[in-house]
Amino acid sequence: MSVVYVNPFTDFGFKKIFGEEASKPQLMDFLNAILKERGPITNLTFKNNEQLGQSIDAKGVIFDIYCENESGEKFIVELQKNKQDWFKERTVYYSTFPIQEQVEKGTQKYELKAVYCIGILDFVFNDYPTEAENNDWYHEIKLKDNLGKVFYDKLTFIFLEMPNYKKKESELVSQLDKWIYFIKYLEDFQNIPEIFKNEVVFVNAFEKAELAKLTKAQYDNYQKSIKAYRDLYSVLDTAENKGKQVGIDIGIEIGIDIGDKQRQIKMAINCIKEGMKIDQIALLTELSLEEIRTLMN
Repeated sequence: MSVVYVNPFTDFGFKKIFGEEASKPQLMDFLNAILKERGPITNLTFKNNEQLGQSIDAKGVIFDIYCENESGEKFIVELQKNKQDWFKERTVYYSTFPIQEQVEKGTQKYELKAVYCIGILDFVFNDYPTEAENNDWYHEIKLKDNLGKVFYDKLTFIFLEMPNYKKKESELVSQLDKWIYFIKYLEDFQNIPEIFKNEVVFVNAFEKAELAKLTKAQYDNYQKSIKAYRDLYSVLDTAENKGKQVGIDIGIEIGIDIGDKQRQIKMAINCIKEGMKIDQIALLTELSLEEIRTLMN
């Protein structure tokens, strides 16, 4: 008999598998698979995932999962469903909160524990200098000097670009391979694949993800989460299709090449006339929010 599993790219599904007290074994195994060079994590403590900024009017910053290991190192694990303007800047900004909270006011002691920011991305950046980097699914970033040497080794950003992960079940080698394969294809599975059946951590992950095992309240919350997920992609698809038609009309009218800046501007103007939202226009045209606001004025 086939089994239905939650979509791990929904807020509910992701936190059900990795973000509950009972999910710590899965989260620790996942983090250890990513950070295998730094030694095993043997315990985790979930921290309050709302960190307030320094100023009185600062907005709260919400992380998907924020936790700390037994030695005080901090981990932010974020699921990002669509590309946003200033995503990298926002990630760097988020990383400052776990750093700041380690320094008590009035102290001169700045001995910091490591901070790891891990982004599971349902999109690709496509802005790396080489084709190989653009097609890679794993990116690890540290602060380096002009000689390429690591200047500070206690701040690490890791981005996992899920659309670029192409391995089949027969090609899975590492534990990280298995986790990425699990996350990417979980909703498509109808039962536990053979490669996972002998690993307790994965068997438990599949059990937690079974739709039939959710309580009524959990099921209702999941349905809300899946609706939000589908609504998001419906908006993006509608914007893309509408924009393509606008782009075709513009191309015929003024004879411009698809990748030309003028095409982006003309497309944005037409989208503005159609009453599309500014963030949708930005996603479609790849213009910055500032450029679009200038066109709107």
